[in-house]
Formats: sequence, C-alpha cells, structure tokens
Amino acid sequence: MKRRHFLSLVGMGAAAACAPGTKGGNKSESNKSTLKTTPISGHFFPALPYEYNALEPHIDAETMEIHYDKHHRGYFKKFTAAIEGSSLETTSMPAIFAEVSKHGIGVRNNGGGYYNHMLFWESLSANGGEPSAKLLSHIIKNFKSLDGFKEQFFKAAKTQFGSGWAWLILDEQKKLKIVSTPNQDNPLMDIVAVRGIPLLTIDVWEHAYYLNYQNLRGDYINAFWNVVNWNVVSKRLEKALKGEWVG
Repeated sequence: MKRRHFLSLVGMGAAAACAPGTKGGNKSESNKSTLKTTPISGHFFPALPYEYNALEPHIDAETMEIHYDKHHRGYFKKFTAAIEGSSLETTSMPAIFAEVSKHGIGVRNNGGGYYNHMLFWESLSANGGEPSAKLLSHIIKNFKSLDGFKEQFFKAAKTQFGSGWAWLILDEQKKLKIVSTPNQDNPLMDIVAVRGIPLLTIDVWEHAYYLNYQNLRGDYINAFWNVVNWNVVSKRLEKALKGEWVG
C-alpha cells in the first residue's frame, strides 16, 4: 500500500479528536466525568463518553477518574505545549505520527498518550454489543476463532514488558494483526515495526488497573472483554476496509 493512500485511511483530522465536552458535576454530586473543554490551536481534550462509574465492576470509578482527568489530561497539556507555535498545531494526529521520528520525544510520548487514550475510551462501553458478522469473519480468517483472537490478544497485553499497549490493527495489506507497543507508541507511528490502523486497544500501564487489580494484569485483561465496545470496533473495520476510517 502506498504511503499516501495509507495516510488517507488513517486521516483522522483534528475534528474527530476534538469533540468539545460539556460541564459535569463533581464526583460527589453526579459521578459525571464530562468536563467543559476549550480548543487549543486545533487539538481538543475530548469528554469521556460515559460516567466514571459506567464500567464498574470491571473498571472502577476512582481508576477511571484518575486515569482520564490526571493522566490523559496531562498528556494533552504536555503535547499542546510541545507543539505550540509550530505547524503541528493544525496537523492531524495520524499525519504527525507518520513522521513522528522527526518531531522529538516530547511529541512522540505526549502525542501518543493523548491520542491512544482517546481510542481506548471509545473502545469501551458497558453495552458494547457483539462483533459484527464482517468483523467476526475477519477474526476467524486471521485467528481461527474469537477465542483464538482473545488468547493471542491476551498474550500480547500480558507479556508487554513494562508499560505499553496491545492493539488489534488492520495492516497495510488489509489483514488483521495483533501487536504491542511500549510506552505511548502506537501502530500509526513511523518508528514501529508493524504499522496499521488501530481497531481495538488496551492500556496496560499500571495506572490503568493497579487500584483494583494490583499486580494482576491478567485479571484486568480478562475483565476488559466485559466492556469492549464491539460496535465501535466493527465500525472502525468497515471504514478502514473502504478507505474511510476516521477514528
């Protein structure tokens, strides 16, 4: 697949990453996670698409609040500071990642942290349905069965050394693959071994699970399947296969 065409597939512009949030009450009042956001030169901090406690008991409200409002927001602030005054202020995230090796470690780490978390939140739901027929057929083609896919995904997430992510991607040959990345790297970056369009991801940094699961990363990964938003994953695949993927 030519590089230009690949970038068109992953061309998620600022608008897709920048849906403004709405003001929510504090935790004691309504357990709302949505906070009013403002644009910063084309990049926005998006509202969480559900309340902090929406994924309990699989992901607890305290972990969600800290993860979203401290860690994710922190990456966003550092990323926008790192690109201030540059052309990257109005460049889409996938376009930034396509040449991230040129932009320095601050953009790589904080841009990755900002973007990866957006994909992660959207990949989760208390009522995420089931894989579509097309998604399931692709999973069976590449991993023999849904259980086979889950086993391989579990292994990638469990064995990722230290902090990082596991991913289901559509690669440049339009095949499903499971990959893992360290720190805040992702499969759109030009520094990874296998590039592709992210369809599903799990955060395996300790801050994503330690309050509830302590050092039992495997228990957290198993619980993750209870809150996967298969509707979103299925739609991402449809768009990616047609060259219309926008996140």
